Amino acid sequence: MPRVIITVPGKSPQPYRFQLDRRLVTLGRGSNNDIVIDCGSVSVSHAQMCRVEGGYELRDLESTNGIKQDGERRPVIPLHSGMSIHLGDVAFDFQLSDGELENLAREKPLEESPIVREPVEEPVEPKPPQSPPPAKKHEPEILEEDRPGCGSLVWLLVLVMIAFIVGMAIRFQRETGDSWLASVFEKLRISMEGPAALPVEKPPAPAADEKAAGE
Repeated sequence: MPRVIITVPGKSPQPYRFQLDRRLVTLGRGSNNDIVIDCGSVSVSHAQMCRVEGGYELRDLESTNGIKQDGERRPVIPLHSGMSIHLGDVAFDFQLSDGELENLAREKPLEESPIVREPVEEPVEPKPPQSPPPAKKHEPEILEEDRPGCGSLVWLLVLVMIAFIVGMAIRFQRETGDSWLASVFEKLRISMEGPAALPVEKPPAPAADEKAAGE
């Protein structure tokens, strides 16, 4: 059975007991209360102790001096075994046996687990299809061996000079009847040897009439 001890200043403590099935216990200075407290600091209808799931709580009935826990006035105070409360200047001690604590613990509903809000994934907007890049025109690759080098240019120039010389020689032979190459060599020889290399022209032989007259 729950036990309530009321201690009025200057008087002996007054214990009270009641069954756990008691739903409401009124306290005050009026004679119609379940627990009558003879003290001027207590109102006629001061407070009431209410049965709740898992235990009791003390509620203030808008009294003049209120109910206080640790010197702080509060409208409602949950009751726990071994705690002391003041109704005005009167001490209010609440006690429960071990068996009563076990019974009340079975009545106490389990604490509900918190509701956790899951993060909402934002929908991913599809990207517009991208057109493929324009195809590059295939350009033939020029290899190193395909590129004309210095050697090829030299050979080309040599062939052009040979063709020019052959053409000049053929043209000279057609116009003069002589070999153009022999004429070139002859000119080179004369330029190297000087005037001595020139052929000596012999005087023409005298005619037969002139020879006879002389005789």
